[in-house]
Amino acid sequence: MPYFSVVTPVYGCKTSLYELYFRLTGVLETLNTDYEIIMVNDASPDGAWDTILEFANKDKRVKGINLSRNFGQHYAITAGLDHCNGEWVVVMDCDLQDQPEEIVKLYNKAKEGFDIVLARREKRKDTFFKRFWSYLFYKALSYFTDTKQDRTIANFGIYKYKVIESISRMEDNVRYFPTMVHWVGFRKIEICVEHCYRVNGKSSYNFKSLLNLAFNNIIAFSNKPLKLVIKFGFLIVFTSILFAFYNLLQYFKGNIIVTGYTSLIISIWFLSGIIISVIGIVGIYIGQIFDKIKQRPMYIISDKLNL
Repeated sequence: MPYFSVVTPVYGCKTSLYELYFRLTGVLETLNTDYEIIMVNDASPDGAWDTILEFANKDKRVKGINLSRNFGQHYAITAGLDHCNGEWVVVMDCDLQDQPEEIVKLYNKAKEGFDIVLARREKRKDTFFKRFWSYLFYKALSYFTDTKQDRTIANFGIYKYKVIESISRMEDNVRYFPTMVHWVGFRKIEICVEHCYRVNGKSSYNFKSLLNLAFNNIIAFSNKPLKLVIKFGFLIVFTSILFAFYNLLQYFKGNIIVTGYTSLIISIWFLSGIIISVIGIVGIYIGQIFDKIKQRPMYIISDKLNL
């Protein structure tokens, strides 16, 4: 039987961890008694690390990673993926909206020859505002990255180790797990799972955090904004040419009597378009260089348990 790893980032869900642990162990025991549960504490303010410490002390299959500060959900996932060893790796949230019992369904589908099986939440049990902001987030991300982003799919899924290994080799400082899964490819499929209401804790994603997440991912995974700037610059140049013909026509008709007005307006419009276009082109190269020269670690670990 294959060896399973379950990676879950922990933030603001201390009260859910006990139920998560017992439900996970119950499910994984039916698949194989040899598994590991990696809980990554992303500086949770409710003392979740003490609960993870309790689990790790009584069950060596529970591995704990304590980050030095709050780095964000997808950086916490990265930390867990960098330390997992399973032939199959399950990534899920700790708030129990992703149900542990659905892992069996995901694995049974993976046995048909798929490297990635993603959980599709057809009926999301979230608040109206969270669904609304999520809808806008995925629409913007899809447009600016020229990829198809599905708002019903998040982190929950089962992945073969070679997929996780490929993702871990990606040195992007901006981490967004679903987009990275999409980028590495491999044979994937999506299946419907039951999504549950969040009982304990409160989601850390609001409009501001989703806006920052969207902006960072657009910059990291696409140069389309810079291309749009270039197109906008050329549009201004084209408009300035039309405006130039119009002003010249008015000048020769005698409708413009202010000396220097025509040449001044034409120069401002034309040069503004050229400048915007050049800035956009240079910005593409500067953006690429900027991504390469940053060598900061993606996360910093304060403590480890059973690793």
